[in-house]
Amino acid sequence: MLTPVAEGVLVHQSAFMQSNAVVVQGRDGVLLIDPGVQDHEMACLDDDLRGLGRPVVAGFSTHPHWDHLLWRAGFGDAPRYGTARCAATVRERLSDPGAMARVATMIPSDIVERVPLDLLGRIEGLPAGTTRIPWDGPDVRILEHQAHAPGHASLVIEDQRVLVAGDMLSDVLIPMLDLTDPTDPVEHYLAGLLLLGDAADDVEVVVPGHGSIGRGAEVRARIDQDRAYVQALRDPGPSADPRLGPSATFGHGWLSAAHERQLQRVT
Repeated sequence: MLTPVAEGVLVHQSAFMQSNAVVVQGRDGVLLIDPGVQDHEMACLDDDLRGLGRPVVAGFSTHPHWDHLLWRAGFGDAPRYGTARCAATVRERLSDPGAMARVATMIPSDIVERVPLDLLGRIEGLPAGTTRIPWDGPDVRILEHQAHAPGHASLVIEDQRVLVAGDMLSDVLIPMLDLTDPTDPVEHYLAGLLLLGDAADDVEVVVPGHGSIGRGAEVRARIDQDRAYVQALRDPGPSADPRLGPSATFGHGWLSAAHERQLQRVT
């Protein structure tokens, strides 16, 4: 079900990791950002858009991880965009014949048969340095950084004052560093948070890739919380992050394991 979060901006949440697909209404149709995970959920989103009489006229993937690269034939043949570095990373990772089988091993076994991979990753890289999504709708500013994944983009829907954060600023997931980064994933993550902090005064709503919508003062509070977590990786001790605490209801053990992997990588 589509839920409005601002005028002309709606969110469809998947049961898988509370993944958020974002719909931005334009003049002739919609921009669809990170459209979802399981086929029946994307079919529901497709039906909702048809009910609104709003075809998909553009798509966007915030970063090159499988759950943000999916598509459904019902969404049509609209151009699907990502940053230049995101698209190059996708091409490299999907270039060999065994790529799809490898992607399937990354998907939880209980949903893998319900995840459509036939249109995975068919995105077009925007020219390096592009700062706006090219479409006939509200201005959507691209904030590219290297936190979490190569060529990660967070998006500011300017008139609606909405920040689509990609896989950052979640209330249920800790910051996930790019552990394939051979340089300094902590500094790259902090730089990404600095970029989002610079935009925070221009937004009133944040939509994370996974988790609940944040509003008002919560936007900056989430930036501060993520920054505190990342900085604490360099000075490890008992974690005070509530997303890892005994009251956390998300993650089922794997989130703590991810935290431990990140500690080991940083130290």
